[in-house]
Amino acid sequence: MEYSTSGRFHNSLTQFQLYEDYLDSKVAPIDLFYLKSRELARKLVEHGYKGMVLSREEFEERKAAAEAAEAAKSNAFYNRSRPVTLASAGKELKDNFLKALAEREEANRSGKMTTVIFIRDHNTLGQEVSGYIDYAHRLKTQDFELFFSGKKRLMPGRSDLCYYNWKTLVSTSNSSPNFEVIYDDPNGLLFKNKRDKKILNVDPSSDPGEDSRRTSLQSDLYVHVVLYDHNIRTV
Repeated sequence: MEYSTSGRFHNSLTQFQLYEDYLDSKVAPIDLFYLKSRELARKLVEHGYKGMVLSREEFEERKAAAEAAEAAKSNAFYNRSRPVTLASAGKELKDNFLKALAEREEANRSGKMTTVIFIRDHNTLGQEVSGYIDYAHRLKTQDFELFFSGKKRLMPGRSDLCYYNWKTLVSTSNSSPNFEVIYDDPNGLLFKNKRDKKILNVDPSSDPGEDSRRTSLQSDLYVHVVLYDHNIRTV
């Protein structure tokens, strides 16, 4: 038990505040009766006369590791139970596209859904660009209050899943934390969800795939927008 690397072993050490408390846990009442000294009883335990025990250095090291593990577990539970702060909360949204993003924000932040956003529009140079955006990933890396408040426009870039500039002919593709880009398949451009390994097909003439849905939107802000929602099954 003492030298086990299991979680149960580490957790057992957190109950002791001091190394002396750990030694005392191995001292029996009959030991104190015969030895008449708690300090002597501790010494005998520490020197192995009562079986294998941790040295003071090993105790301190493993106790610290156990406490760190417990703290990490506690923080993870707190983060899961903490309400998600939504960038769209309290915003007066008039455009259909922004309203649709707001409806999907919580699900994408919590991991219940991964949405791929297709946008075609003109950049600040007047060049027509199009691309596919991993919404859940962007939510983690950008301040979406700027988009929902109208201070900034959401546009595809070279670091997104796919990007194409129709003027310069620059084309890029990048896998994201949620999707792997498959661009050499006979069926055309596909995205493979990294969590459940299911395929999302963005071809408008094809079914989007299992647990996926395609939604075309009329927007006053963009030439063309489509949302591809992929629901993540929890069981």
